[in-house]
Amino acid sequence: MTALYAALGVLFFVFAILASIGLHEVGHMVPAKKFGAKVPQYFIGFGPTVWSKQVGETEYGLKAFPLGGFVKIVGMLPPAPAGAPDATPDQVDSEGEPLVAVRKSNTGMFTQLISDARAAEWEFVQGTDADRLFYRLPWWKKVIVMAGGPMVNVAIAFFLFWGIFATVGNYNDRGVDPVVTEVLDCVVPYARQDQACQPGDPETPAKQAGLQVGDRFVSINGTEVTSWEQLQGLIRGNADGAVTIVVDRDGEPVTLHTNTTVTARPTSQTDETLEQVGFLGVVPKDLGPTHGGPLYTAQWMGSATVDVAKALGTLPVKVWHVGLAAVGVEKRDNAGPVSVVGGARIAGEVAASDKLDATDTLVTLLTVVAGFNLFIGLFNFIPLLPLDGGHIAGALYEAVRRGIARLRHRPDPGYVDVAKLLPVAYVVGAALLVMGLVLIVGDIVAPVDVGL
Repeated sequence: MTALYAALGVLFFVFAILASIGLHEVGHMVPAKKFGAKVPQYFIGFGPTVWSKQVGETEYGLKAFPLGGFVKIVGMLPPAPAGAPDATPDQVDSEGEPLVAVRKSNTGMFTQLISDARAAEWEFVQGTDADRLFYRLPWWKKVIVMAGGPMVNVAIAFFLFWGIFATVGNYNDRGVDPVVTEVLDCVVPYARQDQACQPGDPETPAKQAGLQVGDRFVSINGTEVTSWEQLQGLIRGNADGAVTIVVDRDGEPVTLHTNTTVTARPTSQTDETLEQVGFLGVVPKDLGPTHGGPLYTAQWMGSATVDVAKALGTLPVKVWHVGLAAVGVEKRDNAGPVSVVGGARIAGEVAASDKLDATDTLVTLLTVVAGFNLFIGLFNFIPLLPLDGGHIAGALYEAVRRGIARLRHRPDPGYVDVAKLLPVAYVVGAALLVMGLVLIVGDIVAPVDVGL
C-alpha cells in the first residue's frame, strides 16, 4: 500500500503542476484574445504533438513532453527595419507599411538567430492580421497579456493558501502565548543530540528564579510583555545581565529576580546559524497553527514573496551546491531549491508517510503545490527574456521612451524591438536549462530529506 500511496502522491503533484501550467498559459491567452491579438496555438508540453483540436482560429493540444507549455501570440517580434539594404518586405498593411521585413543573409551567429526568429514569428501572419500583431498593442495591453500568466500562478497560490489557513491554519506560523508550560531544568548545549540533563550542565535561570507552569509574563526589566516573540527578543538581547521578571500567577503579580545566561542558539526559526544570546529556559504555550482569511493570507504571501526574491538572487549559488551534493562533495541542503522531479518525490513521500493523518497529508500536498505556484509566478517576473518579465520590461521601456519623446516634442521612437535582446534570451535560456538539469539530477541522486 505504501508504494500505491506514493504513486498517488506523485500523480497528484504532476497533474496539479500540469493544471497550473495550463492555467498560466490561459492567463496569457484570454487577455491576448480580448485585446484582438491573433492566437493560433495553445499547447501543454513540448515536442511531438500527441493530440490537438482546432477551435476557431486556435489549435489546442498536448505534446509528448509535459515539461511546460506555450501559447502562440502572433507578432511578438516586430519586423526587421524596412529600410535595411538586405531586408525585403513580404507583406504590407492597409497603409502600405511593411509587415514583414526579414533579412536575406546575415553574418554572425546571433544576427542570424535574430533573423531566423523574426522569420519564424511571421509564419502565422496573413495579410488581414495587420492590426492583430502583439508588438502593435499599446504598452499597457502588452503588460497585461504578459503578466496574466504569472499572476494566475500567484492567484492559484493565494487561493490554496487561503483555503489552508482558513480551515486547518498556517502550520508555519503557530501562535505562541507568553505563558509558561514547562520550566527547563538545565542549560543543554544546542548542538548536543541528547537534550537530557547531564552532570555539569548549569541550572536554567528560569528554575533559579522560581518560575512555575502557568505563569503569564507581564514585564521584563520594566518593559511590558505583549507577545512571546517580543519576550524572546528581550531575553536574547539581555545576554548574561540581571533580569527582573513580573508574572501573573493565579491572578496575582509576582516579581522574580535572576540573571540570564548566554548560550548558542539558532538565529531564527528559518536560520540555523548559531549565535550567542541570552537564555532563560522556559517553554511557552503553543496555540496551534494560526488561522486567517484573505487579508492574513495576502500579508503572509507578501513576506513569502520577499523571501522568494532573496532566494532568486542566490539561486545560481544554491544550484551549484546542489550539483556538489549530486557528486557527493557535500550534503544536500534540505532548504534549497528542488525541481519538479524533486517536488513529485516529496509529494510521493508525504502521501506514503504513516506519520501524517489524512488531513495533514492533504494539507502538506496542497502546500507544496501552492509553494511551487508562488515560485513559478514570481520567477516569471524576472525582467529577462525569455521569461514573461522580459517582455513586460520591454513594454514598460517602450512606454517610458515614448512618454519622454512626447514631453520633448520629438518624433515617436516607435515600438521597442525586443528581438535585439534575443542573444540575452538565448544565454538566459541556456543557463535555465543547465540549472534545471542540475536540479533534476540532484533530486534523483541526492534528494532532500523531508523528515518523514
